[in-house]
Amino acid sequence: MNVIALTILVSSCLAGIFIVCFAAELFRSRHSSPERDSLLPLDDSDHQSPED
Repeated sequence: MNVIALTILVSSCLAGIFIVCFAAELFRSRHSSPERDSLLPLDDSDHQSPED
């Protein structure tokens, strides 16, 4: 019977972690878009080019 209680505890913790991460991702995605995020590595506006 202890195994069932342990399984329920672990699955509840994992479900809680998923819900928190999902809510955080929804909140973050309101301020950004997948297209913008995927192009961020190619953005050179923050870096100054080295002068020779």
